[in-house]
Amino acid sequence: MIVIVLPEPAAEQMLLADANRNQPDALRTIYEQYFPPIYAFIRLRVNDREQARDIAADVFVDFFAAARGRHAPHTSLRAWLFRVARNKIYDHYGKTRQFPTTTLEEWLPGSMDDDPELAVFRTFRLEKLRGALRLLSAEQQEVLILRFGQNLNLQETADLMNKSTSAIKSLQFRAVEALRTILDMGEVGE
Repeated sequence: MIVIVLPEPAAEQMLLADANRNQPDALRTIYEQYFPPIYAFIRLRVNDREQARDIAADVFVDFFAAARGRHAPHTSLRAWLFRVARNKIYDHYGKTRQFPTTTLEEWLPGSMDDDPELAVFRTFRLEKLRGALRLLSAEQQEVLILRFGQNLNLQETADLMNKSTSAIKSLQFRAVEALRTILDMGEVGE
């Protein structure tokens, strides 16, 4: 399961201030700490590993170019990086914003059971969940992935999706309800 682990906001602010002063150690640290989660986020949306890696690299090229200019992030590094990553994903796919089914498997936890019967049952449940997720809108998929798959808090998710926290709460509620309805009604294609 892919989980995003990011520095604490206070440490992030110090890194960002140092990066804005063009300190090489800060720029290197930002790259080392943020490349893996940015890549993981992009990989959820881009089926090809190399393409996802290229897009993630482009995010950091943009960051390094912007770090010294007027377009540099000044308040939230993580929101800026994820927003750029999100825009590059949309540039890559155009208006198609559905998660590839193969990458959905990476954020759903694997089976810890050695019992073959439990493993089969779990696989069936995960397939049903994957099918249900594909029936949600792109925004609903994204909010569920970010909130529950990546464990981002409401504010981080709001910053990333360029929405208010109340809009994220509402979107998350509607997504969970839609997912519950789809699963309860058995609308998932077998």
